[in-house]
Amino acid sequence: MTTTPTAGTDLRTGLALRGVTLGYPDGESRLIALDEVELAVAPGEFTAIAGPSGSGKSSLLAVAATLLRPDRGEVLVDGVDAGALDERERTALRRERLGIVFQQSNLLASLTAVEQLLVLESVRGRRPARARTRAEELLESVGLAGAKQRRRPHQLSGGERQRVNIARALFGSPSVLLVDEPTSALDHERGAQVVDLLAEVTRTHRTATVMVTHDRELLGRADRVLTMQDGRLRA
Repeated sequence: MTTTPTAGTDLRTGLALRGVTLGYPDGESRLIALDEVELAVAPGEFTAIAGPSGSGKSSLLAVAATLLRPDRGEVLVDGVDAGALDERERTALRRERLGIVFQQSNLLASLTAVEQLLVLESVRGRRPARARTRAEELLESVGLAGAKQRRRPHQLSGGERQRVNIARALFGSPSVLLVDEPTSALDHERGAQVVDLLAEVTRTHRTATVMVTHDRELLGRADRVLTMQDGRLRA
């Protein structure tokens, strides 16, 4: 089933999956994880995807993040066909245009909150003068100001660590934000705060945001809700 974009979507920007099919070896047969998936997410749109375990949600995020190549179909990020790129170019695309918020924050234990962001500039080989200022501003925008920016992961709550994770994903000014089960390790109240923050971030930074979640109570905060079932995406 095709899931059409919201009115006014420009497929030259944001994220688009066209006829994406992905399978995995399963004994002598092949398990279809994604079955002709169609998806378009515009800048500033917050799309949530729900579905049972094994329905294909994680595979969809991995393909959208260009971490897996589909068997068929196209993945376009700001109109760029990821399938037409070599591995070096795909890595550059991920680095420059995609932000990924993982289920676990995966923060470096020895670094403070602000250093978690600054280390990305070293990975990119850049040392702009405004990097620290931008890192501090981003952390403040997600609710971490003052002394909390100088705390290490073990000194932060689970919700605060996830906020650092979101700020880190935004540090490269991505066009597309992909979010994997951001509330799985949080209680309902903190989980709701994180999803509210993602909705705000989507509007403020004009990202095309896709969030995979198992928590249906939080789906009402998204602009659009889709369901994965047996590799198919349904409205």
